Amino acid sequence: MTTLAADREIEALMALHPKGFDLSLDRITRLLERLGNPQDLLPPVIHIAGTNGKGSCAAFSRALLEASGRLVHVHTSPHLVSWHERYRLAAEGGGRLVDDDVFAEAIARVAKANDGQKITVFEILTAVTFILFSEHPAEAAIIEVGLGGRFDATNVVERPAVSVIMPVSMDHEAYLGDRVELIAAEKAGIMKRGCPVVIGAQESETALQVLIETAERLECPTFVYGQDFLAFEENGRMVYQDEDGLMDLPLPRLPGRHQVANAAAAIAAVKAAGFEISHRAAEKAMATVAWPGRMQKLAQGRLAELAPRGADIWLDGGHNPGAGVVVAEALAEQEEKNPRPLFLISGMINTKDQSGYFRAFKGLVRHVYTVPVNTSDAGVPNDELAIRATEAGLTAEPMSSVANALMLLRDTWDGPPPRILIGGSLYLAGAVLDENGTPPT
Repeated sequence: MTTLAADREIEALMALHPKGFDLSLDRITRLLERLGNPQDLLPPVIHIAGTNGKGSCAAFSRALLEASGRLVHVHTSPHLVSWHERYRLAAEGGGRLVDDDVFAEAIARVAKANDGQKITVFEILTAVTFILFSEHPAEAAIIEVGLGGRFDATNVVERPAVSVIMPVSMDHEAYLGDRVELIAAEKAGIMKRGCPVVIGAQESETALQVLIETAERLECPTFVYGQDFLAFEENGRMVYQDEDGLMDLPLPRLPGRHQVANAAAAIAAVKAAGFEISHRAAEKAMATVAWPGRMQKLAQGRLAELAPRGADIWLDGGHNPGAGVVVAEALAEQEEKNPRPLFLISGMINTKDQSGYFRAFKGLVRHVYTVPVNTSDAGVPNDELAIRATEAGLTAEPMSSVANALMLLRDTWDGPPPRILIGGSLYLAGAVLDENGTPPT
């Protein structure tokens, strides 16, 4: 795919407008009015917020709807390798990443409508989402929140088919608050009066209470994980249960026990949005769901070839303590099935709780190699990150790159084929997929 035209448009925008977030809906609302309010012309919207699991829920929702023969648009952020990944347009046989010429034209049109007014690039690109999704036919649109919820640029859809709140935990404290109940309140901001709400499995009772109270105040039909629906693993299968009964399904293709709860939230969300899901469609969805950069196995590629022979390599973009816990649990599950020594190659950015992330792997990882994240201005220097890992009780050493860490491990490890996790940042995950020659499609 050629990406030059759209990339040039985005680079021009970045030169004009500030980076980062500016939490307000005034600018995006003004811009959308100039564009004819395309957000009001969308098919039924599944709007997804949360600290962790948003992307997985979006992936499961897409898989469920497409397995049911539905045409589905999907907006996710951030991207891993290409901006085009944020926009998957509905197509027969499964959605496709937006074509470069269509994308570039939409960006140019939105930028022209903005007419040089103060705005963030994310807001312009969110307006592009609404333009693309309103002008291409589909039966559903899955839209992932960028940051928070209440003031996120995606939060201009007045009547979503369902609002979904995935697990809430500490992240983006500078923007969203330094207590989990404050963060939960921001996420709950996507709930709309009288519109259905699905609340996924929550780690925090405090967060759960805030979410339920908000939904009750807004008189939303509410479906809560563990109360109105749930899922569990039994005899190597996934059992989903709600008021309609049981579904005995294959375990999700995405690794980790946490994906059972994520899949359950997606099933509940798609049903709450008014779509029927047959048992056959749900089975197909669990077997076909894909979500790049999240516990993704790297079986081949330029980087994979540098690892020790027979190594089991996993890539994950999770970057906060909550993500660290679920990734560590997924790896512990792998360890139970097939014991191997585990090594971690990690790069992180400075807005994340690095020690908190590393603590999840104490007692599980033999050694950490810390690497720079060259694709972000906020990358933590590899020597500093090694100190954070050491503070969390791990042994660590800085390396100049993922490639060099893999080669060092190959040249020095004298034991059974290891298991290797490359993780700690979506920026790192994207860079690895790019360098490996296996970008998302």
